Amino acid sequence: MIVAILAAEAAFWVFLLGGLVLRYLAGARRASSAVLAAVPLADLALVALVGVDVARGAEPTRAHAFAVVYLGVTVAFGRPLVRGVDAWFRHRFAGGPRPSKPAKGSTAEVRALWHEWFRLVAAALIAAACLLVMIALEGRPLPPTVEAAATHPCWAVLLLLALVTAVWFLAGPAFAGRGDPDLDEPRDERSTSRGRAAASADPPVGPGR
Repeated sequence: MIVAILAAEAAFWVFLLGGLVLRYLAGARRASSAVLAAVPLADLALVALVGVDVARGAEPTRAHAFAVVYLGVTVAFGRPLVRGVDAWFRHRFAGGPRPSKPAKGSTAEVRALWHEWFRLVAAALIAAACLLVMIALEGRPLPPTVEAAATHPCWAVLLLLALVTAVWFLAGPAFAGRGDPDLDEPRDERSTSRGRAAASADPPVGPGR
């Protein structure tokens, strides 16, 4: 199953980079769209493999659990990742604009932190739903204690998902505040605005000075 996860990850990048090469280097836009549309197929194949394996009576392992976590992460983070790689590829090979990041401490950065955390929550929910289905197919009762849950591959990964989500929240948006809206302006515009403000604040120079 670990090999299947690695193969799915490799297929994801092969389809993504292959599609971008066709689009920006070969100019084959129609072919690139077909290749990029195949990016989710690797995830679907991995899900099918896990489902068939468990349905046939295989005992869930940590590899099965991490496979569905991988699925949740790629579903939640796949689209922004594809957009980011596409923007970089377009800048590097097709003369597109340089990808920009929000200024540190700006409201845009705070929004980005929240968006990333909500994506993580979505990934955790998708993975948790798949893990609960696997637990139901296995037919085991609820573990009586946290220690017992930690020894079961699916319950242990569920606990790990909750921990990672909480830590990400505390390390990311929890204490980020609201951000400074003035920092949302491009650096050149901020410099111009400050220069104008300084000029308007200077007292007029009279003829006697």
